[in-house]
Amino acid sequence: MATDATETATETATEAGTETSAPVDVERGLEAILMIADEPQSLVRLATALERPVAEVRAAIDRLVADYDGVAGTVRRGFELREVGGGWRFYVRGEFDSVVRDFSLAQSPTRLTQAALETLAVIAYKQPISRGAIASIRAVNVDSVVRTLLGRGLVTEAFADPETGAIHYATTDLLLTQLGINSLDELPHISPLLADGSNGFDDAR
Repeated sequence: MATDATETATETATEAGTETSAPVDVERGLEAILMIADEPQSLVRLATALERPVAEVRAAIDRLVADYDGVAGTVRRGFELREVGGGWRFYVRGEFDSVVRDFSLAQSPTRLTQAALETLAVIAYKQPISRGAIASIRAVNVDSVVRTLLGRGLVTEAFADPETGAIHYATTDLLLTQLGINSLDELPHISPLLADGSNGFDDAR
């Protein structure tokens, strides 16, 4: 009878959508979140997402860092888990930057899309600038476009805001080469090209 009652209660909970899911493995959960994160994630935010104590998440991160770095005989990965601006994020190891850049350039189409050109213009004239600020000016989500520009080597991560962890972007020397100019000072004044000289560029050239 007790078994029947338990099975009935379980079935009822399942039908009602209230069945409790199994706890997520902390290390695998961290990998899943950080794999898609575009900004460094704080310990508190990661702990909240995984519903685990901060200390437990911190310990799991330490284990992942050691694993990726090849400590204790593990294979050293081509990527690393790095703390930047008070948060954690996956990065390509420095010695593989040229490999990734060459691959991205080979895989990317020759011409940039209109969205990429507009985003590149915002960064060029307003740098250093965060992705949130770019999105505010363009009034659209720019995550994938910024990743494209990073992959093409036209922009780079200049620094992370120490308070928010937001990455600020700037253009690279490759952009100057592509444009055939020696410095950003040679960029044309943009205000005369805008309908009212503003739209987020009121302080730009």
